[in-house]
Amino acid sequence: MTELRRKMTEDLQLRGMSERTQEMYVRAVRQLAQHYGKSPDIITEEELRDYFLYIKNVKKYSRSASTIALCGIKFFYEQTIKRDWPTLTFVRAPREKKLPVILSVEEVRRVLGNVKLLRYRVCLSVIYSCGLRLQEGTHLQVPDIDSSRMIIHVHCGKGAKDRYVPLPQSTLDLLRLYWKTHCNPLLIFPTPGRGGASRAISTTKEPMSKSSVQSVFKKALKQSGINKRASVHTLRHSYATHLLEAGVNLRLIQEYLGHNSPITTALYAHLTAKALEIASKSINKLMSDL
Repeated sequence: MTELRRKMTEDLQLRGMSERTQEMYVRAVRQLAQHYGKSPDIITEEELRDYFLYIKNVKKYSRSASTIALCGIKFFYEQTIKRDWPTLTFVRAPREKKLPVILSVEEVRRVLGNVKLLRYRVCLSVIYSCGLRLQEGTHLQVPDIDSSRMIIHVHCGKGAKDRYVPLPQSTLDLLRLYWKTHCNPLLIFPTPGRGGASRAISTTKEPMSKSSVQSVFKKALKQSGINKRASVHTLRHSYATHLLEAGVNLRLIQEYLGHNSPITTALYAHLTAKALEIASKSINKLMSDL
């Protein structure tokens, strides 16, 4: 590790950034350095300006990728090497107004039904039935499961926030069934390692890789014949929409998802006609005696 990378990592830690954010910000600066083939501390402001144009016009970064690149690079120059450049205050990530892809309850069942290996089927089922992000699912630990209160304690979610989410009985049964196959004292989804040796699985301290879960999901999606641009994160969006369709209060859904703002959660109200129908019936019932 170079001295600059070490210092930036320490700065990020002092700022209270999550491990995942640290990785992404450091990677953004590393990609900048690789683009010019030199240390980032000797890159000029003009070169930095050209780089942002490059990732916008040539690489065509999405809004999220652009935001990560900007925030990571901005943190490095402003906080780590104390360089105040106007370019860093001028650049903005492109605005997008995209609605997420949603799978119906039937489509979710079809996809999960095409996942053959138990460890992946259970992991994806937990992610859907508890509205988890991919890393939150793969990094679940045994102490996170509270079967007496029927909740899962999600540690260090996005923004380094903890939260509790309801644990359905069927999901708890699946978790118990799968855990008995490896009995790892810490991890729910330990990495299988080479050959999937049961002894290695029961003692490893490394969780299942996120890329392997994504790969299995993509394969199952294709086998199910569903022509949607879905990913593992689509299960989280689908969870929120299905809760809304079932009449769960939007404020509770916000808590379960760990959203800071109700505006973010309210997006799901636009994704289902069933939710609008429920709202209409509720309003008619409420106002029926006027």
